[in-house]
Parts: sequence; structure tokens; C-alpha cells
Amino acid sequence: MPDPKLPRKAIFNPELRRKGIYILPNLFTTAALFSGFYAIVMAMQGSFERAAVAIFIAMVLDGLDGRVARLTRTQSAFGAEYDSLSDMVSFGAAPSLVMYEWALKDLGRLGWIAAFIYCAGAALRLARFNTTLEVMDKRYFQGLPSPAAAALVAGFIWVAIDSGYAGDAFPLLAAATTIFAGITMVTNVRFYSFKDINLRKSVPFFAVAALALGFALMALKPEVTLFGFFVLYAMSGYVMAGIRLVGRKKPGI
Repeated sequence: MPDPKLPRKAIFNPELRRKGIYILPNLFTTAALFSGFYAIVMAMQGSFERAAVAIFIAMVLDGLDGRVARLTRTQSAFGAEYDSLSDMVSFGAAPSLVMYEWALKDLGRLGWIAAFIYCAGAALRLARFNTTLEVMDKRYFQGLPSPAAAALVAGFIWVAIDSGYAGDAFPLLAAATTIFAGITMVTNVRFYSFKDINLRKSVPFFAVAALALGFALMALKPEVTLFGFFVLYAMSGYVMAGIRLVGRKKPGI
């Protein structure tokens, strides 16, 4: 009989039952947590561009910790829970607070409600992910992943600042973006996870050319490239859901 004290993820995954704390993967998780905390501090000091960049750095570090744990076979229940708590700070609290300080605080009640919708959406998204980890289709995420939602919010801020706009230039658009990101995290819309991509397999020439173009755009305008990618990714789930809905209706016409 499984130990009821173990997290649900650990019960279904024997690799996570290992006791102890491993340094290497949790080092990346701690660095991601620090980046989220740094973003909040920078927002309090009015350095919103640094805050936005810190959230993107947290996203990169968050993508590395799990891969490092799997490569070094240092997965643990502690690491899984620590990663979720770090994500809540870096992709839940930090983006909502940075956006609130930058553009939403002058909206009064609407401003903090928009920020709270995002923060609550991130918490619910992480809780649902942890409890459905073993039953969900690995090719898709249910709801927008919290790092992508954070990138949407942080990218909006970064692009606006780089274009010379202050937060009070379009607070309603900022609120709408924040609410959209928060709600999209808790929808049942599916988003491609990219987990079934095998880097060892050969790919068409077009894929390599597209990758080279992506790197060139990143070097030219990283904030626009990143924000544009995550806007497209956030819309992709709704587009695919619409296509599936139309496809189901056609036979009955």
C-alpha cells in the first residue's frame, strides 16, 4: 500500500520516492526562485525592465532543473514539491505583482482584481498539473502553462518599455492581458507541450532554417521575438480548439 504521506506524484512515479535532497537540480530551482524574488524587488524599486527580464531568466532555469534531475537520475519528491513552490513565486506572484506595480495600481479595484485573477489562476494551474500528472496526455498541457503565462505578461511589459511607453499609457490593455493569461491557465484548452520532440531524429531542412531565423530574431529584438512567440502560443490552443469544434460539427451538417 502506498505511503499516504507521499505526494501524489511520488506515489505514481517510483523515481520520485527517493529520500534526500540532491544539490544539482535544486540549485537550478533555487536560482529560478531567486529570479522570481528579484523580479518582485526590482518592481518595488521601479526597475520594471529588469523585473521582466528576471521572469524570463526564471523560465529558462525552470526548464533546466527537471531535465538535469532526469539526466543525473536525481529526481525526488522534495525536488518536485520545491519546483512547484518556486513556480508559484516566479510565475504566479512575481508577474502579477510586477504588472500591478507597472500599470494596474492606478486602476483601483479593477487593477488589483486583475492581478489577483492572474495569481489565483497560476496557483490553480499548478495544483491541477500536480494532481493530473500521471493521467494527462504528455503531448499536451491542459490550460496555458504558468511559465508561458508569465512570459506573456513579462513580455508585454518588456516590449512596452523598450518602445518608450510607461505603464499608464494603456492600463486597460495591460489589465486585459493579465486577466487573459490568468483565465487561460485554468481553461480546459489544450496546448502543445513539445515533449514528444526527439532531438536525435533527423528533421527537414525547413526546420533548421526556421531555427536559424529564430536565433537571428532573438539577437535582433529579443523582447519582440519572445513576446510574439508566446502570444502565438497562447492563441494556438484556442485556434486548435476551434478547428476541432468545427471538425466535429461537419458530419452532422
